[in-house]
Amino acid sequence: MAEIKNMDSIQMRLLEEVADLHQVPAGAYNIRANGQMAGRVNSANIEIISKEEGEQGIDIHIKAGTKRESVHIPVVLSQSGLTEMVYNDFYIGDDADVVIVAGCGIHNGGDKDSKHDGIHRFFVGKNAKVKYVEKHYGSGDGKGQRIMNPGTEVTMKENSYMEMEMVQIKGVDSTRRTTKADLAAGAKLIIRERLLTHGNQFAESSFVVNLNGEDSSANVISRSVAKEDSTQIFNAEINGNAKCAGHSECDAIIMDNAKISAIPKITANNTDAALIHEAAIGKIAGEQIIKLMTLGLTEEEAEAQIVNGFLK
Repeated sequence: MAEIKNMDSIQMRLLEEVADLHQVPAGAYNIRANGQMAGRVNSANIEIISKEEGEQGIDIHIKAGTKRESVHIPVVLSQSGLTEMVYNDFYIGDDADVVIVAGCGIHNGGDKDSKHDGIHRFFVGKNAKVKYVEKHYGSGDGKGQRIMNPGTEVTMKENSYMEMEMVQIKGVDSTRRTTKADLAAGAKLIIRERLLTHGNQFAESSFVVNLNGEDSSANVISRSVAKEDSTQIFNAEINGNAKCAGHSECDAIIMDNAKISAIPKITANNTDAALIHEAAIGKIAGEQIIKLMTLGLTEEEAEAQIVNGFLK
């Protein structure tokens, strides 16, 4: 694979963090850097088209029956003070089986806030299967904030399947993450969120899942760690509008002076809707740290080991 051209070392580091890219990826891709397209390639089955003037973003069309292909659409910002809003729409054809890798990395070494807001809309065809990976990462020692507000909207047709991995790695000062999904009969959605905040960071995650079709199902799982003076809010709303199964779970570790809120809402609008919510917030058990310290780790090392294992 060829190297990615015209990108500096900071931007390449961001790409590595949010999309595991060291080189040009196989398959289709669209790379956006500092508000401009830095590279794009289509494949025989995946076409990426820029939005018309007046709206920033792209349309991604994946042909029906496409199997074992991937598309990468990472965004990196290394210019302090840059603010952008993009809309990316995914049209996944019937019977397709694809992996979509997104993510945003911001490096801010200046005094002005840098902000990326992105709306991703997915239209998943009948019997299609999608794995979606979205990672967020921030770096830089400037006084300006690193702000990301991702919005995800999912429409799933009959018997489709979507698995979403949503990760905030570190360094994001403020984020409001919203996800809304509508599921038809037999559709299945799995969402796994992993989140770490520290310092004075703020993170709010909101999920609304509408189980509209018979035998549709959803599983929303969040694992998070809040350290120092950071704040986290987890909202999960599941509406059972037919014979369906829904489950949401928030499992969080709280440390130092952090604050965490878990706000569940489950609504059954059908007698055959089976809905469950679980939430647990607590600190690291002292005996866990002591046990690792007996193996030669310092208290800080033991704490880090437990946090890393929890977020895996």
